[in-house]
Amino acid sequence: MKAYVFPGQGAQFPGMGKDLYEASVDAKQMFEKANEILGFSITDIMFGEDAEALKQTKVTQPAIFLHSVILAKVKGDYFKPEMVAGHSLGEFSALVSAGYLSFEDGLKLVSKRAMAMQKACEQNPSTMAAVLGLDNEVVENICSEIEEVVVPANYNCPGQLVISGSNNGIDIACEKLTEAGARRVLKLPVGGAFHSPLMEPAGAELETAIDNTEFKEGVCPIYQNVTATAITNPEEIKENLKKQLTASVMWTQTMQQMIADGLSSVTEVGPGKVLQGLFKKVDRKMESSSATL
Repeated sequence: MKAYVFPGQGAQFPGMGKDLYEASVDAKQMFEKANEILGFSITDIMFGEDAEALKQTKVTQPAIFLHSVILAKVKGDYFKPEMVAGHSLGEFSALVSAGYLSFEDGLKLVSKRAMAMQKACEQNPSTMAAVLGLDNEVVENICSEIEEVVVPANYNCPGQLVISGSNNGIDIACEKLTEAGARRVLKLPVGGAFHSPLMEPAGAELETAIDNTEFKEGVCPIYQNVTATAITNPEEIKENLKKQLTASVMWTQTMQQMIADGLSSVTEVGPGKVLQGLFKKVDRKMESSSATL
């Protein structure tokens, strides 16, 4: 079975999407529509060279979403997924590309998500750290012993888990995880504690927006971050999506489940090749590629 997977925040790069805009009438129309919906010219930032401007959460998330969704659209009849999944933000790209959400509604939710997350970060100064070379259980146990908010946020692949929490909590965790034998513990240059209870204010805002958005039947199952299982029911998808901002991204478990369900090849749709690399960590023989024009 063939899967299409969609990257999350961090995959952006200056100039992203310009080739799509210039190569396709459909793409140009979608980008122009996006400028209208967002109320600012995101194409000027995406197609430009200002990497710092592109790093703003309110820009980064819609930019990656647009690159992914428009690329899938431009693929036309060649885009025939039998399963889809997206890492964090990428789940919204996957939902639109598989037909569960309209392009316009998906972009509005992504923009709302980005703004709400930015606000939550300002309310609760916090951060994240990548932990390499420890079993998940060891990381989970250490996090649970710390009195401040520290939780596993992204199960990226075996031996790579990102933790999320208060600034002081993450500092304590980094020290304890290093003592426990982690190969490396690296604090990440992010605006806040994504996929943790500290995102609850943003989750509440997004929940209302999701409730007011129409979800339809899609063309194939989506493997959602919070369950790591194949879902097709639109109402169930909405409920899982509401939990996504404060719950862990179960990406390792998602990849393992997709493989167990018959995955034979994976195509990454959007900027970067991070997800292909993660699949290779789970199955070195996995056939993988990037979607191209």
